[in-house]
Amino acid sequence: MASILRDADIVPTRPQPSAVLGFLTALPSSPFDYLLLLRFALLNVFGVALLGAAWLNGLLTPVFVADSTGIVVLIAVTFLAGLGLCARRVLQTSIELNAVRSSLPGRDSRVGAHLDRARATDAQGRGNLAAALKLKLATRIAPVRHIANSLVLLGLIGTVLGFIIALSGVDPDLAADIGAVGPMVSTLIEGMAVALYTTLAGSVLSVWLMINYRLLESGVVHLLTQVVERGEAQHGRA
Repeated sequence: MASILRDADIVPTRPQPSAVLGFLTALPSSPFDYLLLLRFALLNVFGVALLGAAWLNGLLTPVFVADSTGIVVLIAVTFLAGLGLCARRVLQTSIELNAVRSSLPGRDSRVGAHLDRARATDAQGRGNLAAALKLKLATRIAPVRHIANSLVLLGLIGTVLGFIIALSGVDPDLAADIGAVGPMVSTLIEGMAVALYTTLAGSVLSVWLMINYRLLESGVVHLLTQVVERGEAQHGRA
């Protein structure tokens, strides 16, 4: 009896079928699932690597130290907000792309709802649905582009403020005074540093965010194309 109990103790417990099925359904069904999200991650890992290299070489510290207006910090915070919003839209688009590729997309999703409506309408109705979906998708990603454009505007505001600071210390009546030349030159250099660094920060971060927006835009166009093609295909089979 004791040997039988010992043998029973070493027999592994078989996993429940429901647990195994849940694990398998959580795995990607295709190597192309979440490809858009992977491209987004690789792009920004490369950008962060370049940013880290610039910081290690001491190129980032002067940008923040020389800016007495705080415009560079505002630009950086705005960029992070835009990048976070872009990441959210990329994830949402990736999930919807996977839903289009699946055999039975959920009816509670945008893709499933569109396909259900397209199945019950004629050609003109499907065209109107496609136009409405295009407008909705464009509206969903438009804030990312607006934030990218605002970074350039913030950089230009910093440029104007820098020139104002530079010119505020210049007094033509004291140009002949040797003792007053030093403070005027110092103020001039400070203002020019603000103007140049804010312009640089706004331009570079705007380009970075705009590249992410173009990646997101290509994913949205691909999503729209696949949804419309699948709607037409299922209506043809019907």
